Amino acid sequence: MASPEGTSRFRKRHEGKTTTMGHYREFDGIHLSTLGMGTYLGGVDNDTDELVTRAVRDSITTGSVNVIDTAINYRNQKAERSVGRGLDHLFSENIVERDEIFVSTKNGYLSPDADVDLDPQTYIYEKLIKPGILDPDQVVDSAHCMSRTFLKDQLDRSLSNLGLKKVDLIYLHNSAESQLPVVGREEFVSRLRTVFQLYEEERSSGKINYYGLATWSCFRVEPSSPDYLNLEDIVKLAKEVGGPENGFKFVQLPYNLAMVEALELRNQKVQEETLTFLQAAIKLKIGIFTSVPLLQGRLLNENIDIQGLRTRSLACLQFVRSSPGVLAPMVGQKSPEHVKENLALADIPPYEPEQFKSIFGKR
Repeated sequence: MASPEGTSRFRKRHEGKTTTMGHYREFDGIHLSTLGMGTYLGGVDNDTDELVTRAVRDSITTGSVNVIDTAINYRNQKAERSVGRGLDHLFSENIVERDEIFVSTKNGYLSPDADVDLDPQTYIYEKLIKPGILDPDQVVDSAHCMSRTFLKDQLDRSLSNLGLKKVDLIYLHNSAESQLPVVGREEFVSRLRTVFQLYEEERSSGKINYYGLATWSCFRVEPSSPDYLNLEDIVKLAKEVGGPENGFKFVQLPYNLAMVEALELRNQKVQEETLTFLQAAIKLKIGIFTSVPLLQGRLLNENIDIQGLRTRSLACLQFVRSSPGVLAPMVGQKSPEHVKENLALADIPPYEPEQFKSIFGKR
């Protein structure tokens, strides 16, 4: 797993040499690049597999990235396997060591297997329902499940797909958005408690180091919304389950120049103080990774002030990685051209807090 010693070694090997000074941040003793690689989009084909595997290798070899993010349902398990092949190459060629790289994945959604010759419904029945891993009565909207047996199975499949003995971070994937409006708040909290108990057990068994919530809307809406969550409540639940040294340390949420709720919307209560989500995360010592920094490419067609940077892509990424409380944006990249363009961010120092405030403070 990623360790303070390993990630510090990676940082010292690259910072000020292959990357600019300031390209890494320390969180909970781990040194993390301020750019992460995401693996969400792409076809379920072998050509995409090779592009993702190559992107993993190039992103890490240059020192631009030591944070890789994926999920079991991304490309129907092929994303995890593509990441696994890239990491295996890097490890076997002694380019990096395992303790230098921070790998996160996600579970919760029902995911077929694109490499198995079964249609999705048949796969779910034969591989999950029939063996008793998945109870259909615990599935919400035919898509999401928070049961222990299902999530435990999915974690083991993710580790196998990635070729790893331990994952640094497991996210429960879009749980509030999928389940809260359907099952109600009391039942959702009960289910979340059970999931946190499982994750703490898996920490003890050595399969994960941290856990968190990968989200879409629940931290970006008003408290009156059916899928709203207050971060302090989740932190308290994790402490009830795992004590003060619990493993709940990260949240992932959408954040970009067009989706700025985490920066601007005061929807979080922490010790009776009303804060934005990013402010709340800083106060509660929760690390924030962000998704869709380019809004799946749509922001690249907007009239964006690039602030002296070379491209709109770099301007979008610079905004996110420089925001207070954000550790790194997860940017999806496959083609060599996009990889090269995005990795150029590693040559640019993040904005200092006052510089960020002067540029974006009047949004």
